[in-house]
Amino acid sequence: MALIRKTTTLDFDDVRNVYVQAFPENERDLVAKLAADLLCATTSPPTISFLAESEGKIVGHVAFSPVTLEENADTRAYILAPLAVLPDFQRRRIGSELVKAGLRSVQTAGADLLFVYGDPDYYGRFGFSSETAASYTPPYDLQYPFGWQAIDLHGEFSSKTPSRISCVDALCHRELW
Repeated sequence: MALIRKTTTLDFDDVRNVYVQAFPENERDLVAKLAADLLCATTSPPTISFLAESEGKIVGHVAFSPVTLEENADTRAYILAPLAVLPDFQRRRIGSELVKAGLRSVQTAGADLLFVYGDPDYYGRFGFSSETAASYTPPYDLQYPFGWQAIDLHGEFSSKTPSRISCVDALCHRELW
């Protein structure tokens, strides 16, 4: 079992290293830069970030940054991105523990919705669904639209009004979508 803790700016190099090792060569620099930029970004509300430690080293990381909804300005929402676990530590539920820690944290922060762009089989285990995300348009056209998902964190939020989301600057790069 890994120790999950909040990330600090002192973890910058370790966070970057997780992504460099976990992602394929054609994606690693882009995603490592995203993680590092989010760690240093000043956002309102604050970006939430967790690390996993195992066997005396940093083995995983996840970030949750705030998003705004153009047609629902009072809605508090976040997006989960990025998430990575070192290859030698995958399939040990470390990624799941990082996601769960973030879910608890964004709920405590009063968020209504949490978005993710990723594998529906993986994120569906946490309650994410494409149906919940259907009324919300990501900031860029998606290469894999089926990966756009959301979770209603309180089970009572519903919007029939389509709305485009806006992300923090670190996520505003077409190549990330």
